Amino acid sequence: MIEVRDISKIYSSVTVLDGVSFRIADRSITSFVGPNGAGKTTLLGIISRLIKPDGGEVLLDEKSISEYGGSDLAKRISILKQSNFVNMRLTVRELIGFGRFPHSGGRLTGEDKDMVERAVEYLDLAEMAEKDINELSGGQRQRAFIGMIVAQDTDHILLDEPLNSLDMRHSVEMMRILRRLTDELKKTVVLVLHDINFAARYSDRMVALKNGKVAALGSVDEVVREDVLASVFDVPLEIREIDGKKICIYY
Repeated sequence: MIEVRDISKIYSSVTVLDGVSFRIADRSITSFVGPNGAGKTTLLGIISRLIKPDGGEVLLDEKSISEYGGSDLAKRISILKQSNFVNMRLTVRELIGFGRFPHSGGRLTGEDKDMVERAVEYLDLAEMAEKDINELSGGQRQRAFIGMIVAQDTDHILLDEPLNSLDMRHSVEMMRILRRLTDELKKTVVLVLHDINFAARYSDRMVALKNGKVAALGSVDEVVREDVLASVFDVPLEIREIDGKKICIYY
């Protein structure tokens, strides 16, 4: 389990996060939602140890992440940032192979290669496995990067705006893949999402941030409420249910 304890972060006298605390349940999808500048991406970076907090701590299985060695932490937590640019020629299979670096140090063993092939198959990338990643569409490239994370085989997967630049079809496809990672592979997935409806449809729990603080947290039913979301996003909206799932109408 990941526990966030009283996290704070200040950039140039601006408080980005202010006393943020909550727990992330194992084997679930938790989405961070909120307006721009709420601190979502910074919080994800702190949980992954890419960003150092100015106060508080993050615990992984009751142990501070600061106490983990780099390789050990990379075997427990993986992160995919919003902007993924690789300045080299790589095939899809080679890119996915980079996910095994914490385990092999760059020298793939038979076990590593098996994990790569499992990731290729799981993401349905076999037909494009030998293609250069720069030849892929945005949706295909995003799947390849998710394949790299799957090959890394961590219990916890952190994704910053995984739907960025994806069209409607590829966004749905991506969220279904992430749901499968939790339901079938028992992964703990933590997302930063701007689309409240994708968050409501596919998440188990949600953390709503505003002005660097937790404005609401809990199950989808607890967070996706007209009074809660209107307060978080400062816009009038209406909540409806379709097939038992909540949909937010805000236009």
